[in-house]
Amino acid sequence: MNQSPLELIRLGNLQLAAKIVSEELQEGVHLGKKIGTGTAFEQYRHYEPGDDPKRIDWKLFARSDKYLVKESTIESNLNIRFILDLSGSMNYEEKGVSRLAYANVLIASLAYIGMLQHDKMSLYTLKNGNLELVVANRGKPFQRILYTLDQVKAEGSWPDRHPQFPHLQYREKELVIFISDLLQTDREWVDLIASMSHPRREIVIFQILGDQELTLDLDGFYQFEDLESGKTLALETRAARKKYNERIHEYLHELDRSLHLPQVHLLRTTLSQPIPHLIKKYLNKRKLS
Repeated sequence: MNQSPLELIRLGNLQLAAKIVSEELQEGVHLGKKIGTGTAFEQYRHYEPGDDPKRIDWKLFARSDKYLVKESTIESNLNIRFILDLSGSMNYEEKGVSRLAYANVLIASLAYIGMLQHDKMSLYTLKNGNLELVVANRGKPFQRILYTLDQVKAEGSWPDRHPQFPHLQYREKELVIFISDLLQTDREWVDLIASMSHPRREIVIFQILGDQELTLDLDGFYQFEDLESGKTLALETRAARKKYNERIHEYLHELDRSLHLPQVHLLRTTLSQPIPHLIKKYLNKRKLS
């Protein structure tokens, strides 16, 4: 049974949450791990007709009288860059689940999978228009990613300009994973993502929204606060929700259209959606691409 986002967050342990998500994804599901004849030993299996006899472990045969073949993991040679939006709107919360906490568990889970397949990984944050490399690809990036996620805070707003992204390492494939609400005043996110598009760079965007952000169904007088500017607005929601729901769905439709780019995949989720379900959806989309 899938743990809810709230249950994973309440663990207070990103590594444990990531491991639980990985286990719930079923054994053998991962970003790009392949079984082959590489040098990193993985497991044994019984010899089958057609296998290269050189791969039989003859020392083990002498002890067990069984023909067993070594399998190994081929490293995917994938360079994964995580980019986490840290603007103030990432503090939005519904039913005890904040957007930032959900994003942290999602990144931790994807990084755990990347660690299992020996991918290169780095973590960037976006805050006040500045793109900062906070975990470089060296040593053991998984543990440093977890430590950094435990420390980050969301604040500030997104300026009109968009930051410059590092040039590609053209010798290897690159996977860029954005985690954000993609809320923008103009085309800030769309322009940034479009500027990064490249045939050797796959871009996956996880847009995290609250259920009330997608479909407002509150009834009564509420005061709403812009988490980036601090401005407040009092509304009678019954009168406003029809127009709001029309506008948000128009915005999302236009966002889908604008991000329909080569090598760019947009996945929209809510704070109530189980994270294993979201990752399965992502993995299935990668298989089909």
